[in-house]
Amino acid sequence: MEIHPEDYTVDNEDDEYLTRVVVDTQSRKFYLYSSGGSDRVVECDTVDQFMSVIELIRVVVDDDIVVYCEPTTAS
Repeated sequence: MEIHPEDYTVDNEDDEYLTRVVVDTQSRKFYLYSSGGSDRVVECDTVDQFMSVIELIRVVVDDDIVVYCEPTTAS
């Protein structure tokens, strides 16, 4: 599947848009926060699903709003 960033752009500044994307690689989840105050969680069941979503985010979303969770480690 080819991704075209222009297919995901905001046409009107009054439209809701992403303000923060938090990537949790351990649990394969994405936490999406919007300009309108809403939030969503995208849970991926497989590594392939996770990789597809992360590829889309890397192409479409500005790097400055994407953050990654620190992995949990046992001490």
